[in-house]
Amino acid sequence: MPPSPPPLRIRIVATPDSTATPLAGLYESLSTVEGLTAPEDRLRADRRPFDVAIVAEQAGILTTASGLAITAHESIDDAEEVDVVIVPSMAFGRDEEWTAGRYPRLVRWLREAYERGAVLCSACTGANLTAETGLLDGHHATVHWISERDFQRRHPDVVLRPDEVLVVSGDGGRLITSGAATAWHDLALHLVATYVGPATALAAARFLLIQFHQDGQTPFQVFDPPSDHGDAAVLAAQRAIDDRYAIAAPVDEMVRASGLAPRTFARRFKAATGLTPIAYVQHIRVERAKRLLEASGEPIDDISWAVGYEDPAAFRRLFKRLTSLTPGAYRQRFRLPALGAAA
Repeated sequence: MPPSPPPLRIRIVATPDSTATPLAGLYESLSTVEGLTAPEDRLRADRRPFDVAIVAEQAGILTTASGLAITAHESIDDAEEVDVVIVPSMAFGRDEEWTAGRYPRLVRWLREAYERGAVLCSACTGANLTAETGLLDGHHATVHWISERDFQRRHPDVVLRPDEVLVVSGDGGRLITSGAATAWHDLALHLVATYVGPATALAAARFLLIQFHQDGQTPFQVFDPPSDHGDAAVLAAQRAIDDRYAIAAPVDEMVRASGLAPRTFARRFKAATGLTPIAYVQHIRVERAKRLLEASGEPIDDISWAVGYEDPAAFRRLFKRLTSLTPGAYRQRFRLPALGAAA
């Protein structure tokens, strides 16, 4: 009988900007797979599936962005033979931007690992670091939806797909990116399904109580229109409609507030916000409807009327187009729960 192949060498990158939960979660979930291998996948994994370790510029204790300490098992200088590299989430706030050029040694190591044949993965805002390698240019990728505008501005050659939770791209599918926050679950399950087997991925999901986010990031996104575009007339229109979105002629109200001619307004509004005026109003209305669905038990037809739509069917179609879920499905998923289970 031929000897079993060695375990897949997975290295998870830690930096002072790393967030501890996804870093530790990826390490622990991938390490757990050894005891969960499904019988259907035995022929593919009759061995220890993964050799998982945390790497950093230097081995030893490292303090992450939240102040929690993580132990890096290896330095990048000692981690030349790698099959899969994962860059987990990095922490920076809603109003902050990624600081490029902070980790030139890591960027060089990531690029060299990929050139030697490794699969390069990132979770959430970790894509900011992997994008500095230049390897994502010309390829599809995803990132935390809140970072979309900043990421696209700095990396215009990356084909960004912010609605997707997991994107597999590159030569041989060796560039893998996952979206916001707990989308690292999807990344971990994808690696298990690919390198061990789908039945084992399902067993891991059941054991760890995690799952694929099959509807993508769209249901979770919050409409956050830009207001720092510098166009005072457009900003006046945005403010005018913010609380009057349900009126019968919202675009006319925006034009009046801007003081511009209709054609000039439409052109400047699209340039400033990236949306046509009517599309902007639709996003505002659906965002308000989402809050009502989450916090109330009002009938959907009443919510449709409250946000400005007399035709509930038209509202339902629009809602699904913008969120990927029907209003009823959205309420079922995001309705504010009671605390704890009733006895």
